[in-house]
This record gives sequence, structure tokens and C-alpha cells, in this order.
Amino acid sequence: MSHDEIPNLAFIFGGTRSGKSEYAEKLLVREAGAQTAPHYIATAEPRAADSEMSERIRLHRARRGDGWRVTEESRFLPRAVADIPADAPLLVDGAALWLSRMLEAGDVPPLAPKADELLNALAARTGLSVLVSDEVGQGVVADNRMAREFIDMCGQLNQRIAARAGRVLFVAAGLPLSLKPRDK
Repeated sequence: MSHDEIPNLAFIFGGTRSGKSEYAEKLLVREAGAQTAPHYIATAEPRAADSEMSERIRLHRARRGDGWRVTEESRFLPRAVADIPADAPLLVDGAALWLSRMLEAGDVPPLAPKADELLNALAARTGLSVLVSDEVGQGVVADNRMAREFIDMCGQLNQRIAARAGRVLFVAAGLPLSLKPRDK
């Protein structure tokens, strides 16, 4: 384990509708136990003009049920993480949408300081933290510059998170593939 690794951070990523969020929720509940209600930071925000995203959010809420303490924060994620009690189990869903909202607001680049701010907030926690993100780099090369820039930045963000996380899992078709730690 490197000195920069965050041992109590699990990073779970995968493609759209891969089952990553549901897997992350189950992992957090299973490993954190029933001693305290889990916290959930959602980076998605419902928008009147985007009924499809509103439906996704509704489905996530219904699946989780009422036992979660939910914070909605689409842009100032490190601050939201710092506001959660350090020993409370925490799920953050997700990093790619946070990046998208920052880009939309003109908050990025450079990416490295933003990613480090988030990772430092997670490193200050003592409880289990699970961070979810999208894998966006396995498709064809995007046909426009903005999409390519987002894909590049999301890949960089995911790499930074994976390098620091104590555990990294890739989810496809609802099945987790453990990437870290690796058997030596």
C-alpha cells in the first residue's frame, strides 16, 4: 500500500446501466452494518427540461428506500463530503456527473486540483467511503470536441481516484470485477 492510498475508500466504476450504483449501495450496507444510517451524496440533479434524468433519479431513490441520509450536491462535492460525519458510512454517486456539472458551469480545468480536493476530503474520513463513477472510454471516439474533452477528463479523474482507492471494482452486467487490491 502506498502512503497516498486511502484504505477505507472503495472505487466502483462501470458503464451506463451496468449495475454499479446498486452494487455500491449493497456493498456499503453489507460492510458498514446497521450501526448507523448510511449517507448518500447524489451528484445528479433533477431538471424540469430533462424528464429522463428525473426518472433515473426517481428509480435510484425508490431502490434505496428511506434508510439513507441523502445530500444532493452537483458541484461542490469535496465540501459535501467534509460535511458528513467522518466515521459515517458514505456513498458518493457519482464522480463523472460531478465532473460534467463542473464543466457545464465553467469550473474546470485544471482537473488535478479539483480531484485532489475530493480525494483529500475522502482521505480525512475514518468510515467506509464508496465512490461511484462512469467508465466512458470504452466506446468509439466521440464525434465532437466537447465530448472528447469530457471523456479524456473523466478518464484522468477515474485514474486519479483508482490510484488512491484501497479497493477498485469494475462492474459490468451487474457483476463486479475486482481490480485492486490484486493478488501478488
